Amino acid sequence: MAESLDVLALGDFAWDVLIHTDAPLAPGGDTFGQVELQPGGSAANVAVWARRCGARAGFVGKIGRDRFGELARENLAEEGVEARLSETSSRPTGVVAVWVDHTGQRSMVSGQGADFLLTEADLPTDLESANHLHLTGWSLFTDPPRKAALSAARRAKAAGRTLSLDPASFQLIEEAGPSAFVRMTAALDLDVVFPNYDEGRILTGERDPEAMARRLAELYPSAVVALKLDAKGALVGKDGRFTHLPPTPDRATDATGAGDAFAGAFLARWARGQGPEEAARFAVVVSGWVVARRGARPPLDARMKEHCGVS
Repeated sequence: MAESLDVLALGDFAWDVLIHTDAPLAPGGDTFGQVELQPGGSAANVAVWARRCGARAGFVGKIGRDRFGELARENLAEEGVEARLSETSSRPTGVVAVWVDHTGQRSMVSGQGADFLLTEADLPTDLESANHLHLTGWSLFTDPPRKAALSAARRAKAAGRTLSLDPASFQLIEEAGPSAFVRMTAALDLDVVFPNYDEGRILTGERDPEAMARRLAELYPSAVVALKLDAKGALVGKDGRFTHLPPTPDRATDATGAGDAFAGAFLARWARGQGPEEAARFAVVVSGWVVARRGARPPLDARMKEHCGVS
């Protein structure tokens, strides 16, 4: 890395096949809608949004030796993200089917593509030069890529860098066992954790957001907890002291990638010295704007360029 990065995200790049319907699906029948192909992957989304929000951002991942892999390189370059990509012929570049219903809620089917073959040998030798490393739960549920992700986290912390985690999937946490997931991730000495409500519920057993945030702070005592509450905004804080940030008035159209946008926007400000409450307030606006549009990375309009401070 020629210049020290503010944020380096490690994990998945995948192409999202977005399927939007204007009515509930008819089992065994047909319906009209819109089908789009857009770049995605939770970790890649975080890197892109950190870059869009003014940070120097990079991404570490694995792609297939295929046209989708070539397009992944082109996409990250266009976004200004420093890509450290390894390749494999064993699996194609990741693809995720995302169905977005008429209420804006999304359901996903994730194919285990090349990103699930990331190994320690694929990690860049200068990984520690990035000031902050971000991981997602998608890199921890199976091995590979679990060993690579944990190795990267330990290297970053040993070098005095900060570390964040998005738990990623309440269903997969439940399958893996919440206690086992907490033991594995709490041992990493996280500096920021980005659960959504459902992930927080599974990890803590709590249903009240404030009780959930307090319990998360106990599970991850060194971390800022940024609890994403969708239409109810966010709770952010540390050591049992939390601030509720109200949502924006944006109307939900597609929840795909909104949590990644929140994390990327938060890290863009927090990694450059802004306090967690201010960084989260900035991130709520970004994620609210994303959820009102289709896809994880809609093109920035004038409003969002002004908010992010980019031309």
